[in-house]
Amino acid sequence: MILDATCGSRMIWFDKNHKDTLYVDCRTVDNEIIYKSKNGKIERRLTITPDVVADFTDLPFENELFDLVVFDPPHLKQIGSNAWMAKKYGKLPTNWKDIIRDGFAECMRVLSNRGTLIFKWNEYQIPVSEIIKVIGAYPLFGNRSGKQAKTIWMVFRKKTQVM
Repeated sequence: MILDATCGSRMIWFDKNHKDTLYVDCRTVDNEIIYKSKNGKIERRLTITPDVVADFTDLPFENELFDLVVFDPPHLKQIGSNAWMAKKYGKLPTNWKDIIRDGFAECMRVLSNRGTLIFKWNEYQIPVSEIIKVIGAYPLFGNRSGKQAKTIWMVFRKKTQVM
């Protein structure tokens, strides 16, 4: 089973209703008009329809339930609350380090032994080196993408506990 712990509008998904995926977000938005052009044409709408409404720092699932977890938390801390990016992705609070650390730990908690965590981060305001320090884990590998190569996809694997 797959968990998207921060699904938002499911932008990263090719199949936005993948049958083996549980989509989680802390909010539901029903086709809200975010932006109209000067001529009144609707340019942007936002729809967020998670299967489960929950905070990624306190997921309502048993330990080790998912084989794959996708974690794409908000990455902007300095942005207006009504900005398109804030509405679409959310905004980090002042205690963002605690939020990211706790969210990563919670994603790892629900990840099965030897499961895989995909962590997407954009370092427009916070460098990934700082995120790695905050979460206390180093990725297996990753890839930079985007026009300025500021989006980083990182892959982590949960290790089996040695008895």
